Amino acid sequence: MTSVFHPSYRNEKRLIIVLFLIAPLVLLFTFSYLPIFNMFSYSFTKWDGLGEKTFIGLQNFADLFTREENYKVFKVSLYYFAGSFIQLGLALYFATILSFEVKGKSFFKGALFFPNLINGVAVGFIFLYFFRDTGTLNTLLRLMGLGSLAQLWLTNPDLINYSLTGVSIWRYMGFNMVLFLGAIQSISAEIFEASELDGAGRWQQFKYIIFPSIRPIVELNVILSVSGSLSVFETPYIMTGGSNGSMTFVIKTVELAFTYNKFGLASAMAIVLTIFILVLSGLQKLLFKERA
Repeated sequence: MTSVFHPSYRNEKRLIIVLFLIAPLVLLFTFSYLPIFNMFSYSFTKWDGLGEKTFIGLQNFADLFTREENYKVFKVSLYYFAGSFIQLGLALYFATILSFEVKGKSFFKGALFFPNLINGVAVGFIFLYFFRDTGTLNTLLRLMGLGSLAQLWLTNPDLINYSLTGVSIWRYMGFNMVLFLGAIQSISAEIFEASELDGAGRWQQFKYIIFPSIRPIVELNVILSVSGSLSVFETPYIMTGGSNGSMTFVIKTVELAFTYNKFGLASAMAIVLTIFILVLSGLQKLLFKERA
């Protein structure tokens, strides 16, 4: 059967499609791919952002992994990396509970998701005062007769990263919970009813129905949380500015570029961070596929 459409019509259709694609592709290349290509080229140079670029090969990458002030930021990322799994565990726990009939569950849904709606700058200032010596946390501890536990949470290098990681967990856990909750609620109610008739408890329902059904969302949340833990910036920058051992990878990158004008070394750090995120995301996908 021959086509009812004239060749000129098909050509016009292709032309319209191409014209509609040109604008988003140009924007994508200009604001995404071109900066990445430029950053990659800067990573092999010594450049202060204004003068001439001097090609130095892999020296920036060598400095990154051999100078303690540069590579020690990797250790700080481990706190947020571990915190991302605690965050996911809590989110999945609350999402599972709130997926069943619980008194006041609408209130708890809103209360747990509310921190995600607060601006990051506001969150930083809230907890900046919360962790002060005369702030909310220490005041509550003293009122409960636990004054011996009061600490300088943001000036003690042994505690500061635990405190900042806790803030991150508090802020983003609700977002993960909503994603999990949406996935759980998409499971047919008939499946739960049938399992209850067979005598399945809540744990059996979670293990054999809920978790296998929401596995793709779990994978997505793990990838987002882990990649986010490596690129933490906003909260620690506002609360501490990276002082007292809280310097994260991104804060260090920004400091090198805009405080010390070492754009070449900062670009190398950004490239390394991108590679780490891509590698970890790939490893997570392989891990989930093996266990599928």
